[in-house]
Amino acid sequence: MDRSPLVSKVVGALADAEGVDPAELDFVLQNHVDADAVGAIARYSDTTWTLSFEVPGHTVTVTDERVVLVDGARAEPAWP
Repeated sequence: MDRSPLVSKVVGALADAEGVDPAELDFVLQNHVDADAVGAIARYSDTTWTLSFEVPGHTVTVTDERVVLVDGARAEPAWP
């Protein structure tokens, strides 16, 4: 799977929340949410949307305003 900037940002934010390198996460994002769909939703920049999903130990929320939240904390910087 070729990661979209949004999916990469989500993985990075989760790794930051865990205090590990993205390659060291103990779960695979694709096993909890369709990563292709997460990447595809980012293309809808002219509509308002919010996507929330859970992975082990965390709740992730992404919005049309290019905000990624992990457990309510904003991940910086947002995706391009």
